[in-house]
Amino acid sequence: MDKTALGTLLRERRALIAPESLGLSRPTRQGRRAPGLSQAQIDQLLHRAPDTYGRLESGRYPNPPVQLLQDVAALLGLTEQEWTALWRYAAGQDPPRPLDTRSGEEVPGAWQEALDGMSHMAYVSDRSWNLLARNPRFDALFPGGTAPSNIMRWMAVDPAARNVLRDWETAWAPRLLPQLRSALAADPGDRTLAAIEREVLADPLAAPLYEESHAYVGLDGDERPVDHTLLGPGWVTLCAAHPMGAPGARMVIMIFRPGVRRGPAAVPALRAGAPGRPG
Repeated sequence: MDKTALGTLLRERRALIAPESLGLSRPTRQGRRAPGLSQAQIDQLLHRAPDTYGRLESGRYPNPPVQLLQDVAALLGLTEQEWTALWRYAAGQDPPRPLDTRSGEEVPGAWQEALDGMSHMAYVSDRSWNLLARNPRFDALFPGGTAPSNIMRWMAVDPAARNVLRDWETAWAPRLLPQLRSALAADPGDRTLAAIEREVLADPLAAPLYEESHAYVGLDGDERPVDHTLLGPGWVTLCAAHPMGAPGARMVIMIFRPGVRRGPAAVPALRAGAPGRPG
């Protein structure tokens, strides 16, 4: 627990909320000069026992329950990054789930400019694999030169994908279908993913592979064969990351190498203090 950082975060956030905006009066007793909500008012608004919030803000509440942290974060209007900081300061770990169950549906517009500046194929999708941004190199992968609106649906059930994603049944489907299954397990109410699952289960090739899928397979560093619409057969190495302010959203970079696979690339893992790559 980092008591100093925890107290600073919570004091600064509650100072931004006028009691009057929540139907409360501003305390006027002598010595009360701090702006915003008082600690007692937060207990009142959250229907908690007196000094519950005070113990949290002062670092006197070891192992605070998830619901208390979530209620405090929602009342104070924390962002997803502040929610993560709250958990790290108060409990010494990352939160078990996003603060907003539908976070990851949008990213800052600057991501488009960032993708345009990349020399490799790259895209950003939301938590449901709806495409939010991509660069022209990614569009060029697809027949017709335009990427689909939902990447997961295209990969999982679109017949055209099975021409581009070479060895679809062995190299792609066993890796992508567990991602769909895992995402639905985390958010069964996601209508987009549920609709894709129904299409998968109606597909004679995808359905048995989906039923057999269990373990989630990560993207980062994976190599898979493709038949690029313009560049022909080759391999892509996948690099994946998550925008920090949008839990569930993802950025994927696809490094294309033409021709036959040469085996795993002999590129050492990046580590602080390790010798740089030769020029």
